[in-house]
Formats: sequence, C-alpha cells, structure tokens
Amino acid sequence: MRILLLVLLFLSFAYSLALVLANNTEVGVNLLFSQAPTMNLGLLLILCLILGIVIGILLALLIFRVLQNKWEISRLQKANANLQEQITQANVVIDRQANAPTVEEAVYGATAVNVQDTTMNNANPNVNVHEGASLTKQKRDY
Repeated sequence: MRILLLVLLFLSFAYSLALVLANNTEVGVNLLFSQAPTMNLGLLLILCLILGIVIGILLALLIFRVLQNKWEISRLQKANANLQEQITQANVVIDRQANAPTVEEAVYGATAVNVQDTTMNNANPNVNVHEGASLTKQKRDY
C-alpha cells in the first residue's frame, strides 16, 4: 500500500513539474473583485487543480456524512418500528393474561359461592366465613 502511495505521489509530482515547464507563459488573473499578480500558467493550473481536489474532498465528506446520517435515521426508524411491534405483541399477551379466568374461576365458576353454614368458621383457619359472605383467601404465615 505504501509503495502504491509513493508511486502515485511521484507521478503527481512529475505531472505537476511537466505542467509548469510546458506552460511557462505569464498570465494575469482577474478575480472579478481584485487582480492577482501575473503568474506562470502551469503554476496557476496546478493551484486550480489542488483547490478543486480539496473542495471536492470536503464536499464528498459532507455529502457522505449526510448520507451516513440518513442511513442511520433509516436504521433507527426500522428498529423503532420493530420495538413498537414487540410492545404491541406484549400488550396483547398481557391483555389475554389479564382477561383469562383464574384457577378458582375455572374450577368453581365465574361467580363466588356463598357459604350459608356458619359452623365451619373454625374448621379451616385460611377461610373467612361470615353469614351471607363469600369465600375469601387469607395469606398463610409459615
């Protein structure tokens, strides 16, 4: 890679030198708002070529950065849409689980069973039984 770079550098230097030697006429340069002193035409061509290369590289980097930002925005929008879809699917699963019947509802039915017998009050310490009340669960302390 270094050898290729050195060869290209040498060729560009040789081309520049040949351009200056082949175009040795003195020309005046009018810059519209000012007048540049007379200079060698070959040197003027080289300066314009270097200025064009520098401006082209800067514009290419700017355009590449803009395109890179557009690609990044597009990638992030796709990721955002994917995450929104995952959130929607998770919400559907949560709604299904929230609306699903509990084990007690599945086994005993959707309505609570009223207990009419108050004599069972002391039979099971985990169940509160009051007259006309329904079965309720209590948390056990082990």
